[in-house]
Amino acid sequence: MNYHLTEEQQRIQQAFRKVAQEVAAPLALELDEKEEFPWKVIEAMRKENLMGLFLPREYDGLGGSVMELCLAVEELSRVSSGIAISFAANALGSFPILLHGNEEQKKKYLTPVARGEKMAAFGLTEPEAGSDATGIQTTATKKGDFYLLRGNKQWITNGKEAETYTIFASTDRSRGGRGISAFIVEKGWEGFTFGRKEEKLGIRCSTTMNLIFDDCPVPKENLLGREGLGFVVAMKTLDKARPGVAAQGLGIAQGGLDVLLDYLAGLQKERGALPDIPELHNELGTIATLVEATRALIYAVARSVDSGDRHASRDAAMAKLFASDVSVEVANRVVSLMGLLSIRYGHPAERLFRDAKITQIYEGTNEIQKGVIALEMIKGLRKRE
Repeated sequence: MNYHLTEEQQRIQQAFRKVAQEVAAPLALELDEKEEFPWKVIEAMRKENLMGLFLPREYDGLGGSVMELCLAVEELSRVSSGIAISFAANALGSFPILLHGNEEQKKKYLTPVARGEKMAAFGLTEPEAGSDATGIQTTATKKGDFYLLRGNKQWITNGKEAETYTIFASTDRSRGGRGISAFIVEKGWEGFTFGRKEEKLGIRCSTTMNLIFDDCPVPKENLLGREGLGFVVAMKTLDKARPGVAAQGLGIAQGGLDVLLDYLAGLQKERGALPDIPELHNELGTIATLVEATRALIYAVARSVDSGDRHASRDAAMAKLFASDVSVEVANRVVSLMGLLSIRYGHPAERLFRDAKITQIYEGTNEIQKGVIALEMIKGLRKRE
């Protein structure tokens, strides 16, 4: 299907496909097995000047938009979702600064990320608060020229590997969500330590850590925007990032189709021809259609978000919801078709099957996405009155 990608978008797609196939694919099983962060792949992308894809050129980035980010994440996820999310989380940690930082903050923190010298992370989730920032328990207390940060963040992708963190904390507990503020925090600051590294079912080569803040002093100039803006910062960031999460689901689904086609090609070579089984044709047709429908939705949503469409929040939630469900369904269908061979540890289909489930959980569970979509639809009904 022709999605009318520009020449630059095609170039980016091919560049990430090359890294994915030539560097990431040969390392994917080993990285998953050892739960080892994909520094070799990150270095390969840095050498190709790809790490700053999603950042403006004035900060040494490539000036790519959400659409380009989706193309990159899709290609990486076809071979390793863990590698893809490590790259995508770099964007997630950078977006709050890009959207709400002042010029000094952007130059200081985004330029090293764009150059591939440092990585970023996004610190919202807590033991009692997922993507709902109103439940945050971490506090930031103003004391002179600093804020003292106290609390824990949980399930933070790029955990200990990042150097720059966007952290959300309450500066006024009495105001609930309106009392949440966002801060830029650097690794190595006093009072900032790490908890355990999580051992996960899937995306095992991505590092997931707990962040611990024990009266960590944050300079007042590292406040993003103003006090009380944190909820807005978090929600706008998630709206911008969710198409990338959807692209991860798309990449897993396409990867599953790739594995299945390779398997069928092997059977055809071995037997001379594939058996004429209607059930196989039905499954293959269904999988291919699900993958293409997902791609069409994500690309349309990415362009909608990039254009600033007023329905971007709803559209991003739809893309994340649909793509994550499709990734799980396709992975399940592929494993079922290939049988016992595909459930052996180390088989690409087995890894895709494990990786798929996480896409339904992070950046807000699919129940949250349905709620976002429903609220937007209800708003539309009110306007009819």
